[in-house]
Amino acid sequence: MKNDILKMAYSPENFRKQGHVLIDQLADHFNSSINRESEKVIRWSPPEDEYAYWKGFLKDGKTPKLFPEIIERSIHLHNPKYIGHQVCPPAPMASLSALISASLNNGAAVYEMGMVPTAMEKIITEFINSKIGYDENSRGFLTSGGTLANLTALLSARKAILDIDIWNEGQNQNLGIMVCEEAHYCIERAAKIMGLGTKGIIKIPASKGFNMDVSLLETYYKKALKENIKVFAVVGSAPSTATGMYDDLETLASFCSNHKLWLHVDGAHGGASIFSSKYKHTVKSIQHADSVVIDGHKMMMMPSITTALLYKNGHHSHTTFSQKADYLLEQSEHEDWYNLAKRTFECTKTMMGIQWYTLLKTYGEDIFDENVTVLYDLGKYFGSLVSDHPDFELAIEPMSNIVCFRYITGSKDTTELNALNASIRQHLLEDGEYYIVQTKLRGIHYLRTTIMNPFTSKKDLNGLLKKIKSIADNIRI
Repeated sequence: MKNDILKMAYSPENFRKQGHVLIDQLADHFNSSINRESEKVIRWSPPEDEYAYWKGFLKDGKTPKLFPEIIERSIHLHNPKYIGHQVCPPAPMASLSALISASLNNGAAVYEMGMVPTAMEKIITEFINSKIGYDENSRGFLTSGGTLANLTALLSARKAILDIDIWNEGQNQNLGIMVCEEAHYCIERAAKIMGLGTKGIIKIPASKGFNMDVSLLETYYKKALKENIKVFAVVGSAPSTATGMYDDLETLASFCSNHKLWLHVDGAHGGASIFSSKYKHTVKSIQHADSVVIDGHKMMMMPSITTALLYKNGHHSHTTFSQKADYLLEQSEHEDWYNLAKRTFECTKTMMGIQWYTLLKTYGEDIFDENVTVLYDLGKYFGSLVSDHPDFELAIEPMSNIVCFRYITGSKDTTELNALNASIRQHLLEDGEYYIVQTKLRGIHYLRTTIMNPFTSKKDLNGLLKKIKSIADNIRI
């Protein structure tokens, strides 16, 4: 070979050397982050500055410091003062299993290409189904994220509930789903992808507690019927993304049973509470849902992106799609659970089952219980801390590890307080010691924390409020 670049790129010895160095760098990063030796969670850089930096970096011809530079300039999720988005600090063993997936690159959509992850995936989904409370007729699979899983579930619902073959004949009537106005935006996106349009997304107002006002279900359902909209599914949030509040799944299950509708539970974030003996009451009656979504990369300590989509009646997991690819998939009279491309959007699927299987095999299911319980306990503690502090106000008493609050001292004017809290958040971002986000609820600007790191301490949370108060005092000067 005249050009040795390919030999160099595929050199096992180069990989061994570089891999050992990278693992050491990551281990040092985990150590400094978890033990709070790193001063900052984020080193904020405006978009244009970051773009210019990496454009210049690409031209400098040096590679040895590439990985350390990526680590340094990224958000440090393993730092206990990361209390921002709903993405977990992955357990190191899960990250190593993801390395196996990335290295072997066996596509898991067709059994011949992914024998190991396909078998593991079936074991994992059977395990999750048992925790939900489903029986042996249930099925499930893993897919690339909650957005895709929710879309797939709603496609399954449409096919199961309607007596027309939309997949082959097209849609010729007004269809709709019912969902709380506080639901994740991916539900509306899925509905519009499905061609339901704005009128087909029947948004039920939220109660004072920011979850679905189930007392309005019958009213909105009858209104849809009068408008000639055929409702086929109700989506319950477990919990909503903005506030962390769970919908009343028990009432939703009863409503759907009475009207012969599909109940789908978007538990991407908090569906993992099925593993917590202390907090599983948050998803009471989840076993009556026709389908459930649970993310591995949120509350289950896995790298992005992996999501379980579970079905109470496993038949529906096989009938959503009906597109034949003779060179890939054989037609089978029996249930070919091992050819996952028939059941998912993906025609190429990563070996994501390895991550779930590795954590379960290495630590047992107790690790999921402990993680959810610790994080939700911290959410409760932080909610009490905010509630008891005269300078702060809760949006709502938290049900999970998501807490929305705001600084209220110095003004009673909503516009002024909104501007003050937005400014506080920007100062926190640029300071970098803590990382939190923000949200608007009914016109009020709140600071929003999602406690995703089990090593976040009460001291860290107290420190956050002290820092916010200090920032607020300086802003007012």
